Amino acid sequence: MTPDSRDTARPALNQAIAADRPAPAPGIDLTSDEANNISVFEAASPSVVFVTNTQLRRRRFSLNVMEIPKGSGTGFVWDESGLIVTNFHVVYGANKITITLQSGNSYEAEIVGASPEKDIALLSIKAPNEALVPLPLGDSNQLAVGRKVLAIGNPFALDTTLTVGVVSALGREIKSMNNRTISGVIQTDAAINPGNSGGPLLNSKGELIGVNTAIYSPSGASAGIGFAIPVATLKNIIPQLQKYGRLYRPVLGIETLSDSWASRLKIKGVVLFAVKPGLPAAKAGMIGVREDIRGNIHLGDVIIAIDGEPVTNEDSMLSLLENRQPGDVVKVTCLRDDEIKEFELKLAAPSSEL
Repeated sequence: MTPDSRDTARPALNQAIAADRPAPAPGIDLTSDEANNISVFEAASPSVVFVTNTQLRRRRFSLNVMEIPKGSGTGFVWDESGLIVTNFHVVYGANKITITLQSGNSYEAEIVGASPEKDIALLSIKAPNEALVPLPLGDSNQLAVGRKVLAIGNPFALDTTLTVGVVSALGREIKSMNNRTISGVIQTDAAINPGNSGGPLLNSKGELIGVNTAIYSPSGASAGIGFAIPVATLKNIIPQLQKYGRLYRPVLGIETLSDSWASRLKIKGVVLFAVKPGLPAAKAGMIGVREDIRGNIHLGDVIIAIDGEPVTNEDSMLSLLENRQPGDVVKVTCLRDDEIKEFELKLAAPSSEL
């Protein structure tokens, strides 16, 4: 090959070599939605914690006790005093609860309060204030179907994972561990897997709008249907858990037959087994199961409505009382021997029943 022919071939060769080389990394072009996802994730991640549930088990044929990891989940910082929120089912049965912050530092947690009926647990850790970054609170009452949501959690024990979706539906109902109905639940298609439980559901501003709680899936993995307890519920119950260690519900002062018994008797409503002396139901004249002089057993009053809202079982009755306060007056509609009776009750504080 002559020098001239080499000079002629070199441009083509150089082009071929250049084509094989990796191109220089261009500047990252983000859509506004991608930029928002990154911004929310980076701002919220320091608030998200890893929750480990450990139980004590005695070794077989030994008196030695060993720690057995029962499970793990997610939680988030509620305030700078060290309060942590997670799901009740994440910490249920734990002998020891460990909270790991994004810094990698771990702290043993104490249970401040718990609400099995709402699947919420309030924990406390002793960590430096500067290590505790609470999430800003949003307004779940302003949500609409189609609004973007972001879920952060630790699915399958993988640290700090982000999934994105939309609000699929509002006002859903799910069952808690103790078979109580949790109302007003947010449904989302953001992927929620085992380990995400207790983690935050955020809006596009990075504000807390819910607690990721459950998935609907035959396999136990995400199937595009996840549920979150709205932050409006948290705002209501966290102060109660902090002060009383449980939900502070007003009481009627009654003992009831189980829903299963009522179902067998084909009764829709709450059947009173007994009324407690000195408490609202007894003062109003309501009665429980009784025996006449011939030895025949008569059912107690059957509560069928409270303030005009139908009562079909104990769960629905408790839901109707949930937002009432001690001292509130309610109208209770009962069925007694096929006769409708109405009573006005002034609700009592729960300590009255303790």
